Amino acid sequence: MEVILLERVEKLGAIGDVVKVKDGFARNFLLPNKKALRSNAANRKVFEANRARIEADNASRRSDAEKEAGNFNDVSVTLIRQASNTGQLYGSVAVRDLVEAITADGHKVNKAQIVLDRPIKSIGVYEIKVALHPEVSVTVKVNVARSPEEAEMQSQGVDVMTAMFEKDEAGFTEDYDPNAEPGATAEVQAEPAADESENAEG
Repeated sequence: MEVILLERVEKLGAIGDVVKVKDGFARNFLLPNKKALRSNAANRKVFEANRARIEADNASRRSDAEKEAGNFNDVSVTLIRQASNTGQLYGSVAVRDLVEAITADGHKVNKAQIVLDRPIKSIGVYEIKVALHPEVSVTVKVNVARSPEEAEMQSQGVDVMTAMFEKDEAGFTEDYDPNAEPGATAEVQAEPAADESENAEG
C-alpha cells in the first residue's frame, strides 16, 4: 500500500513522503495512529492544502519535545525484581513497567514513546530509547537488580553476575579433577574430603 506520511517515521521517511509499506503495517499502525494517509488523488489534495499547518504543528510539537528532552539529562531508574542465581528474571520487564518507573521519577511518558526492541529478561543496566517526538529521542538508563545494594553496585559499573560467579567458583577451582566422573563435583573428588571421612571413623 502507498501512503503519504503525516510525520517523520523512522526508516520510512519525512512528512509528505509517499512510501510503499506492507498493508498490515499501514492498517494496524500508520493509519489508526494518524501517522499517514492512504495515497490517492483526493488525499494528496487534502495533504497539500494542509501541508503548511501539518508542518507548523509538527514544528511546535518538536520544540516542546526538545524542551522536555532537556529534563531527561542522565535520567536513571531502578527496578527491583526477583531473579534466579543466574540473573534470569522471573517474568520480564515490560513497557508498562518502564512507563511507571519513569513517570514516578517525574517525567511524562506514554507506552507509545518507549522503544523496547525486546523484553528485559535478566538483571543488568540497560539503555532504553524514549521517542518524545518522531525527531526527538532521549536515552534512559534502566538498572534492573535483585536488591538496592545490587543496583548500587551495577550503577558503579560492577557486573554483579560475574562478581558472584567468581566468588562461588573461588572455593574449588583448583581442586577440579579432569578425570572425575561426569556429573561428579570437584568437592567429591578432592582429597581433603577423603581425609575427613577417615578422621570421622578413627
